[in-house]
Amino acid sequence: MTAPDLSKLHIDRAVQPGGDPAQRRRWLRRGLIAVVVVAVIAFVGSRFAAPPAVETVTVASAWPSQNYTLLNASGYVVPQRNASLSSKAQGRLEWLGVLEGSKVKANEVIARLESRDVSASLAQAAAQVNVARANLEQGQAELRDAEAALKRSAELLAKNFISASQHDTDVARAEKARAAVSSARASIVSAEANRRVAEVAVEQTLIRAPFDGVVLTKNANVGDNITPFSSALNSKGAVVTIADMNTLEVEADVSESSIAKIKVDQPAEIQLDALADIRLQGMVSRIVPTVDRTKATVLVKVKFTDQDARVLPDMSAKVAFLEKPVSPGERKPVTAVQPAAIVERDGKKWVFVVRDDVVKATEVMVGAKVGELVQVSGVTPGDKVVLKPGDKLKDGAKVSLAKK
Repeated sequence: MTAPDLSKLHIDRAVQPGGDPAQRRRWLRRGLIAVVVVAVIAFVGSRFAAPPAVETVTVASAWPSQNYTLLNASGYVVPQRNASLSSKAQGRLEWLGVLEGSKVKANEVIARLESRDVSASLAQAAAQVNVARANLEQGQAELRDAEAALKRSAELLAKNFISASQHDTDVARAEKARAAVSSARASIVSAEANRRVAEVAVEQTLIRAPFDGVVLTKNANVGDNITPFSSALNSKGAVVTIADMNTLEVEADVSESSIAKIKVDQPAEIQLDALADIRLQGMVSRIVPTVDRTKATVLVKVKFTDQDARVLPDMSAKVAFLEKPVSPGERKPVTAVQPAAIVERDGKKWVFVVRDDVVKATEVMVGAKVGELVQVSGVTPGDKVVLKPGDKLKDGAKVSLAKK
């Protein structure tokens, strides 16, 4: 608002103070009115003048580990042990006992194919084993009878009660019985081998978990045709995909120019985009000895030393590689702000918090530096404070936010 033009306000010098009393009163009223008008104009101008524009910054939550950070990288959470489970046999999926997120144990049956044909073959093979064993028992009985007859024949031959040809017949009979027993034993071995083949065929219709894990995806439903390599039309290959959650690691791409700063067993801190309020401790498990030519990066794998059930495969993550481990007391965030937002007045530290375009002077206690920020108490993360407040800025002053 422009300043008022006071050039038109003047005192009529033609009127002398000692003149007519009526004129003197009129002169006094005019002067009084002029003073009031000037005061009102000045007051209104001060009320409607544009407030000063200030630049603000936001009070943040900072992590003390920033003081030890050598390098930052981004990547994704990847299970180092996972498997897509299928059946070696071909058939229709008859039963599926898991869903996404189901926990499974090693060797647990999680699905089954239709198996009536191979089960019948197994029953037949088991019956053949029983037949072979019965034949062995029969052969052993005949062998015992033949050996007893041979013993009597030998005694009678010694007394010349029977001819030598009769004794030779008894010897041949005993040898034949021994051969029959050996053949029966071999038949048992063969029958048991056939039974094991049938058992394997039945086992191949069962889909078992190879290790303890969690089901990530379900790729087939009951009634689907399952083939080992999913080569048939409208058939499925893998039934489910599982992962061992204890082997989760962050795979981060590190620029090859910075890989010299990384070494195996180096401490690290992991921040997940999905869990922004926590930082998990980690350690470099290995550096893949291959450079990606297209990105000029080296793959570094960081394992979790802090376990959290909320960590899931394929979560995006940021990794801070540290020069030393973070102490337990430094694993919690602190309130911090840019140093330029703090001013000292009367021996105390102050920041000016902006709320509804009005600043409020707030006393703070200043702590250690956290990266480019400084730790403070007395304000909360998310507060907007004036950056570089001038000496003229006072508590309760109205301000406007400067456009960036």
